[in-house]
Amino acid sequence: MIHYDHFTLDNGLEVYVHEDHTTAMAAVNILYNVGSRDEEESRTGFAHLFEHLMFGGSKNIPAYDEPLQKVGGENNAFTSPDITNYYITLPAVNLETAFWLESDRMMSLSFDPKVLEIQQKVVIEEFNQRYLNQPYGDVWLKLRPLAYQVHPYRWATIGKEISHIENATLEDVRHFFYKYYLPNNAILVVAGDVTLPQVKALTEKWFGPIAAGEKYVRNLPQEPIQTAARFMETAEKVPLNALYKAYHVPGRFAEDYYTVDLMSDVLGRGKSARMYQKLLKERKLFTNINAYNTASVDPGLFVVQGNLNPGVTFEEADAAVEEVLQELVEITLPEMELNKVKNQAESTLAFSEVELLNRAMNLAYAASSGNPDLVNCEAEQIQAVTVEDVQNMAKRVLRKENSSTLYYRAIQ
Repeated sequence: MIHYDHFTLDNGLEVYVHEDHTTAMAAVNILYNVGSRDEEESRTGFAHLFEHLMFGGSKNIPAYDEPLQKVGGENNAFTSPDITNYYITLPAVNLETAFWLESDRMMSLSFDPKVLEIQQKVVIEEFNQRYLNQPYGDVWLKLRPLAYQVHPYRWATIGKEISHIENATLEDVRHFFYKYYLPNNAILVVAGDVTLPQVKALTEKWFGPIAAGEKYVRNLPQEPIQTAARFMETAEKVPLNALYKAYHVPGRFAEDYYTVDLMSDVLGRGKSARMYQKLLKERKLFTNINAYNTASVDPGLFVVQGNLNPGVTFEEADAAVEEVLQELVEITLPEMELNKVKNQAESTLAFSEVELLNRAMNLAYAASSGNPDLVNCEAEQIQAVTVEDVQNMAKRVLRKENSSTLYYRAIQ
């Protein structure tokens, strides 16, 4: 159970406080309500570029890491299609340093042309290394636009193409910053050896003077229901042929999300899962295979992916995957098998909440849905899923007309 208090500043900043006096540390997490789904199709990769730019210096602090390191703190960030998240951990006695740093870069970046140039090069290098020059690295650059025709999930967080980052101007950067990096578009969570009055005072002092901006109202094109199977084949210099299959599923905060998640665990979580047991261990069709749910806020994807053993054809491997999926559709899941994945999911949840920072992040993410109490309902929601729920979800999701299949052929 993550206990918390909540208040809102006059400028719209939502603040959550989770007191834990068993530790001498504090975690300060700021979630901005912007991800790659909020980008324009002609200017993609900006949310991720901003993650980098936010460490390049702000109005009064030219070097972000230096003052934090002096007080024993650490920091990092990540960008997803849905959110951008920044976090600091440091000794609680030095809590105000985190407020000073985060408020200054929320107030204004330095907008130094040199910083933009440096971070553009860093992101372009990351694009090349992780997506273009790594075996199978470009899979999501191909699979996303195959599975999504309308929704902005059709491009990766890194961006649709390198030229969008190369051509970013300071004017583009300023526009993006003042549209999304606002106190009324952010959630602040402070956790650890802190008190509510202390956090209220520091928040008012450091974030209170920052003016609110125009409220961002998300209005994204919704992906229409897929009515026909999609297929794509590509070929690159990779070690083995690889198969990818994607199916549209409910989003992270949907009522039946945990049914989808447990369905993916039954099929693909670990060596006891059906895919591994039937297709790798018994039939030896794959060198590796797994299945997972992307867990995006808007309707996401259930993905099966695996590398084929030499001599196995795509058609044989694809048909075998379909057999395993249809078995879940046609035959009721044994109660014991469902209980196993429920217990795995609940234990993962429990272990994740041991870490103070994880609790802060989880609370911020739940709050971003509009209902912070969801952070304390997950175990209950997991246990409420029935075998009938899983079978009904399998019938609803694992249909050929709901699938996008990619054959990734290895060039010899």
